[in-house]
Amino acid sequence: MNALVSLGKIFKFNGGVHPPENKAQSTQLPIAKLSLPASLVLPLRQHVGNIPKVKVSVGDHVLKGQLLAEAEGMVSAAIHAPTSGTITAIAEAIIPHPSGLPDHCITLQPDGLDTWIDHHGIDWRNTDKRTLVNSLRLSGIVGLGGATFPTHVKLNADGRSGVHTLVINAAECEPYITCDDMLMRERATEIVQGIAIAQHLLGATQVLIGIEDNKPEAIAAMQQAIANSTMQVVVVPTLYPSGDARRLVHLLLGEEIPYNKRATEVGIQVFNVATVLALHRFFDIGEPSISRIVSMTGNVSQPRNFEVLFGTPLMHLVDAAGGAKPDTTHFIMGGPMMGFNLPEANVPITKAANCIIAASPNLFAPPPPAMPCIRCARCADACPVSLQPQELYWFAKSDNFEKARDYKLFDCIECGACSYVCPSDIPLVQYYRYAKSEIIAADKAKEAADLARERNEARLARIEREKLERAQKHAERAQAAKTDANKDLNTGNQQAVRSETSEATQATPADANDAKKVAIAAAIERAKAQKLNSTAELKSDVAKPAQASTESQTDASADEAKKAAIAAAIARAKAQKAAALQSGVAPKNVEAASTSVQQEIAEIDARRQAVGITPVEQPPQAQADKQAAIAAAIARAKAQKAAAEAAKAAETSEKKD
Repeated sequence: MNALVSLGKIFKFNGGVHPPENKAQSTQLPIAKLSLPASLVLPLRQHVGNIPKVKVSVGDHVLKGQLLAEAEGMVSAAIHAPTSGTITAIAEAIIPHPSGLPDHCITLQPDGLDTWIDHHGIDWRNTDKRTLVNSLRLSGIVGLGGATFPTHVKLNADGRSGVHTLVINAAECEPYITCDDMLMRERATEIVQGIAIAQHLLGATQVLIGIEDNKPEAIAAMQQAIANSTMQVVVVPTLYPSGDARRLVHLLLGEEIPYNKRATEVGIQVFNVATVLALHRFFDIGEPSISRIVSMTGNVSQPRNFEVLFGTPLMHLVDAAGGAKPDTTHFIMGGPMMGFNLPEANVPITKAANCIIAASPNLFAPPPPAMPCIRCARCADACPVSLQPQELYWFAKSDNFEKARDYKLFDCIECGACSYVCPSDIPLVQYYRYAKSEIIAADKAKEAADLARERNEARLARIEREKLERAQKHAERAQAAKTDANKDLNTGNQQAVRSETSEATQATPADANDAKKVAIAAAIERAKAQKLNSTAELKSDVAKPAQASTESQTDASADEAKKAAIAAAIARAKAQKAAALQSGVAPKNVEAASTSVQQEIAEIDARRQAVGITPVEQPPQAQADKQAAIAAAIARAKAQKAAAEAAKAAETSEKKD
């Protein structure tokens, strides 16, 4: 919806309650400045976001406004020295938090001089917006309405935020709290100056200041302060929780902002009056955020609003208000609807402490025991977000968190209106907070599990990828090695074949011819020997009947038989030698084989001589054939030896590869 249409018109929201205001008690006196305490304890966790980084050490002397802890990350806020003094401790201490747990704090002992650092304002009208926001990050300013969200995050530096309307939250709807009311009464001009700075940084075209109708003095002061500007004060009905930012936007503009969206997404930005006052003090004067207005009220002697330095002990503030009355049981930080009980009486004042209430049984009776829900639906009538609180209560009580989420549990602003009207005194808000915390924890656990699963899947994928890459590299190296081995083997085989072929080419024809000639000669000799044996046997058989004929014929026949036997032996030896040569079996030592043959021939000749046979000279052709056979055997043996060596060398090379 266009914001210009809604000027001056109020859009009522559903539900709401109107508890006793109890505001008059603390508005009777003007704002007082609190004196310096004996020590200041500054928690590092005073805002939404990251804890700031400490920039000082124990024993350091610091000046008022000096940076003690620098903002860490985008959503964070700085901490400054509220006064001059000495850092005495940087350790854990109890802080104002519902948990009651300690947290990191800086302890400063004031020196009483209250000496400022050198500080001065900025000409924000003639300075680049980005420079202004960057400097604002060091100011320590957060939302002082109670949310404590870092202000520099909400201000866009480039002027293109899309924000057309700036809403100033001055409703201050919760009972007992009057700090904003008194601030507008006494410092309206400074507030308007801070509004102008925020409007300039956001580029907003209009400004609406929403104030409840139970603050007539504040309304008059603000109307007078904006008399010469385009800003507009819009008076809204006194109804809790109209001071909630989303409810106030609905009242002024009729816009519904879901819980999971920001106001800037619909062109609206909301600031508390105390926050814009801090902007003025920083940009126009140069003062960082070191103090705030706090309503000290309830069961104290003199309720009043004080300007309190951050880190001031609670009891120092209580004493300034005249002290707590004897029946005080505890202290509440914030209002009675959305505040919480402080864990102890001496916690420090922080940026979120807009109100401190001294509680007593007369003001806050102990809650009665809860009774069963009677399904009266009063809680649904009072809910400003139009939820079904009784259904959310049952879902939260039975741990049915998914069903509670379906019923828009996170739209609940925890205003406490449902608990306030419940006739059974059921602490409904506590159940909703419990359910929200469980759902948030489950979501975080699921997110962590999903992240762990994604990391594990990425790890497994990386391992598998590396495994495949290694296997591929091994395969490539093996293929390269095999290719190189095949090349070397082919080269060696080709060389061996060429060598064997060359030797065989040189030796084989002659060897084959010589072997053939030797075989023929051996066959002829065997035939002759057989013929001689047959003739001798025939002659012997014929001569037996006439054995006594003549002695000369008998001796001649014996000589013939001996000669034939020797010739047959020689022929057999030659035939065996020729057969061995023909089969290709060569003696390992050719010279030894030749010597053996010669020795055998010599033995045969000796036996022939022993029996009286004269060696017959072989013809020259036979001797030549014999020498040729021996030469052929030697050549064949050499060729086979060379081939065996080549084969052995190739096998050795293949094993090495």
